[in-house]
Amino acid sequence: MVEKKRNIIVEELVRTPIEMQKVELVERKGIGHPDSIADGIAEAVSRALSREYIKRYGIILHHNTDQVEVVGGRAYPRFGGGEVIKPIYILLSGRAVEFIDREMFPVHEVAIKAAKEYLRKAVRHLNVEEHVVIDSRIGQGSVDLVSVFNKAKETPIPLANDTSFGVGYAPLSETEKIVLETEKLLNSPEFKKKWPAVGEDIKVMGLRKGDEIDLTIAAAIVDSEVANPKEYLEVKQGIYDAVKELVEQYTNRKVNIFVNTADDPEKDIYYITVTGTSAEAGDDGSVGRGNRVNGLITPNRHMSMEAAAGKNPVSHVGKIYNLLAMLIANDIAEQIEGVQEVYVRILSQIGKPIDEPLVASIQVIPKPGYKVESFEKDAYEIADEWLANITKIQKMILEDKLNVF
Repeated sequence: MVEKKRNIIVEELVRTPIEMQKVELVERKGIGHPDSIADGIAEAVSRALSREYIKRYGIILHHNTDQVEVVGGRAYPRFGGGEVIKPIYILLSGRAVEFIDREMFPVHEVAIKAAKEYLRKAVRHLNVEEHVVIDSRIGQGSVDLVSVFNKAKETPIPLANDTSFGVGYAPLSETEKIVLETEKLLNSPEFKKKWPAVGEDIKVMGLRKGDEIDLTIAAAIVDSEVANPKEYLEVKQGIYDAVKELVEQYTNRKVNIFVNTADDPEKDIYYITVTGTSAEAGDDGSVGRGNRVNGLITPNRHMSMEAAAGKNPVSHVGKIYNLLAMLIANDIAEQIEGVQEVYVRILSQIGKPIDEPLVASIQVIPKPGYKVESFEKDAYEIADEWLANITKIQKMILEDKLNVF
């Protein structure tokens, strides 16, 4: 078997490392944020369709369910428990193969079931039958794209169904780690057990100016879990204390923590919700407007604008290459001693094998005293190994080992 010579380019990147820049911005939208709800449903539908296709036909058929819209409802929250008076409307769109050899595949049934199951897990106080209307308008897949997709049956390496690129970088900065871990902590089962009033719609914004970090947290509080403003303020203090303890594990910098800064007790304004998500009260959500595949929104870093959630895990490089770029970057940063920062960009060409990108660009900021030339071969081999085993990513996705937002 002839080894493939892939177009992998390793070079030095001349720029100020993130920790040395004066200003850094980092954002994470929690799992109950309307945009994250859209991402989560889109991905849940794709994975459910993939598993059902495999179960029935032994192969994942063409689909892209990355078009999900969350249209906010209307609610009247109040201490002790309010009500949702207009349900959240969720539109499932995109494409999926529905007719196979004159047999009809239950696309809409599988999709709606997956969406409901995801919502039940993601937003605890949301009554899926009463607070939500789910409408599936998923259409039949494009004939041309289906043709490209089906060539995967003839070759072990799928062919790219788009000309697109994926982006990844490593390692995370202190501020990035803090923002990511803050939301994970506040939405963890352990924290919810202690503070059940904290909803899932949690947005964390980090600003580092020099060696000082401002952490602004917006956390929807569930009205039925707090009887009055006093209990609400106790929950806010619980959030503050937990985050203060967390950040001390990641930095020696000064961290200022702000929780629900729009509150105005004098005007009786508090961030309370019936369900734990602002989607109940007019906040809308769309796939791709939130976190990138590493779970963050990072304007100081290279990013792809591609919406990874809901894209098929077989040949859609908008999903696969973003995950692949992140995995390659992580391995290079962890395994090669002289790497300070690494940025990976991988570009596909429609109809070409996904293990042979048009280019895989690896840009490295070396640590002081190191030269990129000294580890260029090692970085190349890490990327080459991942590309040679690119179909592993599909398996990791279906085994729920990779997140896409």
